[in-house]
Amino acid sequence: MATADMLRRLALSLEGTTEAPHFDRAAFKVKRIYVTLAADGLTANFKFAPDEQQFKCMMLPDAFFPVPNAWGRQGWTTAILSGMEEADLRDALERHGGMRCRIRERASGLDKKKSRRGGRQGRRRVRGEKPCLRKRELILKIDAYAASGNERI
Repeated sequence: MATADMLRRLALSLEGTTEAPHFDRAAFKVKRIYVTLAADGLTANFKFAPDEQQFKCMMLPDAFFPVPNAWGRQGWTTAILSGMEEADLRDALERHGGMRCRIRERASGLDKKKSRRGGRQGRRRVRGEKPCLRKRELILKIDAYAASGNERI
């Protein structure tokens, strides 16, 4: 059974996560809030992509259900902590990892930002910066794996 202390410990162990008050709840965020914990510690609200929300609600209907308003249509999902195991809680926090990575890239300036003044879109590259470094690293890892004799990736 998952608890509020377990959620707090797991969330704060993720890179860049901070805890801040959010109305009557505790919010965990990396630039943006991705999970809030109720003051009583019985429920938490997770921000999922709509398809992840649907998957979680289908797999664990006793633990997850969409927030019943427009926030729910945006992916906010209520989780009853007593209906979850630690592995389910860890998975819910790590599923949010995709959003956290995008936020981390935005924070480090690796993605293109739209100019509010119009004109040139995106940002200028800093000397020596390689824009496709992550893609190249992935290709090198795939090539190394294939060269090791494994046929399936």
